[in-house]
Order: sequence, then structure tokens, then C-alpha cells
Amino acid sequence: MPARHAFAAVLVATIWGANFVVIERGLVGVPPLVFVALRFLVVIAAIPFVARPSGPLWKVLAVGAAMSLGQFAFLYSSLDAGMPPGLASLILQLQAVFTVVLAAFVLAERPKAIQWVGIVMGVLGLAVVGIGRGGHIPISALLLTMAGAACWGLGNVLVRWLKVPGGLGLTVWSGLVVPLPLLALSAWLDGPAVVAHALTNLTLVNWLSTAYTAVLSSWVGYGIWNWLLHRYPASEVAPYSLLVPAAGLLTAFLADGERLTVAASVGGVLLVVGVAAVSLGPRLLLLFRDRRRRVQREAQVSRSSS
Repeated sequence: MPARHAFAAVLVATIWGANFVVIERGLVGVPPLVFVALRFLVVIAAIPFVARPSGPLWKVLAVGAAMSLGQFAFLYSSLDAGMPPGLASLILQLQAVFTVVLAAFVLAERPKAIQWVGIVMGVLGLAVVGIGRGGHIPISALLLTMAGAACWGLGNVLVRWLKVPGGLGLTVWSGLVVPLPLLALSAWLDGPAVVAHALTNLTLVNWLSTAYTAVLSSWVGYGIWNWLLHRYPASEVAPYSLLVPAAGLLTAFLADGERLTVAASVGGVLLVVGVAAVSLGPRLLLLFRDRRRRVQREAQVSRSSS
């Protein structure tokens, strides 16, 4: 991958990592479910310009119910409940573990040995993070973030199970299922007066945060990412996604001075290594085996020629 394309991948990871601090800033004065609805109202505004994924619309909406509605409803609620944005960017990467576990039940896909190791490391890392959260992070916020990761993982599995093409089209069209249900749910939980007041008193920060998450994170981020996936193997592009929690933690440190406890830092390292093993382990093992076989064949040819 040329340097400029690698830079584009790093840029996307940075945009996605900073997303968590931007969401936290934008939540001021707006119920979290209303804020998610606002984000996806902007996202679906691109529908006239983005082709709909092939197949029945209900499949696209089913994926959106998990990957868009569920994931972000829980994530925004966790940030509103006191989850630090840097730690949220880290915990959300558990989606890779949830994807493999759910795929084993729904798709009968048996995890590889290295993926089982990654799952154990991810769960252990999460446990250490939970123990080392320092007492100032509500357990409810941690559980909400985990629920968001689980919904993301479920969405990944539904994409494969229902055979829905991914990409920017899925991001945009699946957003149709988000605004009305979440506005209705927020009206029930927070009260119609609170929702109406929030929608009629949006600040510049609310709008800038919405623009960032919808335009940069969704449109630009997924547009560049899918372009890279179209040009290069997934095994070459996917590792850059591991930069997201690093960007999230750095952004949270620069913006809020957020620091992890020692235990949370150790747990975070275990979690990221576990996620890397789950996501990239099988591909790396395959590449290693192919390279070893190629070296063995070359050695045999060299011996026979001599």
C-alpha cells in the first residue's frame, strides 16, 4: 500500500477515534437517544446519492436495527451515563469478540484455536478494566458500552447471515430504521417536553458534533475505508482499525486529560491484543503457512537442481 493510501487509513482511524470525544461534547443538553436520531437524520440525507444495497430492504433494516440503532443507542447512553470517551473507544472493540462468538451460534462458524485465545484474552482484559475502573465510572456505563459492542457484533453476523452487501450504502440505508424509533423511545423515557425542548434549543456545539459524526465519521470515514477495501486485501486494511482506540485514548487525553488507571491500562492492552488475535490471527497464520511452504518448495527445487 502506497504511503498516501496508508495515510488515508490512519486518517479514518483518527476520525473514528476522535468521534467519542466529539459525541460526549455534543450530548450536553440533548438526551442521548435524541442525539443518535439527529445523527442518522443527517446520515440518511445522503440516500438520493448512494445506491441501495442489493436485496430486500427488510434485510438492510434488520442489520441497521443492530449495527446502527442498537450500537449507537447504547454507546451514546453510556457516554451520557459517565463512560469516559477514551475508555469507550477501547471497550467498543469487543465487537470483534462478540462477532466470533455469535457467528459460532448463528452461522455455525467454529473459531480457530488462535481466536479462542483472543477471546479469552479479550474477556480477561475486560475484567481487568472493570476492576481497574477506579470507582468513578458507573458500572451501568460500562455495561451499556458492552451492549453497544454486542450490537455491533450482532450486526456483523447479520450482514453475513442475510448476505447483505456492506459499505457506505449499508451505512446510509440502514440508518432509516434509527430516527423515528429512538425519538419515540426518548419521548417515552425522557418525556415529550424534554425531547421537544432539546430539538428546539440545539446549540452550535450540538450541530457541529452531529455534523462531525454524520459527515466525517459516516460519509467520509466509510467512503475512504470501503475504497481501500476495494483496492487492497482486507488483511492489509483491517489492522488499521486497531488504531481507533489509540486515537480515542489520545484524543480523550488531549481534550479532557483522561488517564487510565494502571489496572485499566493493563486490561486495555490485553483487550487489544485479544481483539487482534480474533480479527487478524487466522489471516496471519495463513500467510505464515503459505510463506513457509513457499520457502520449503524453493529449498527443494534448489536441492534437486544441485
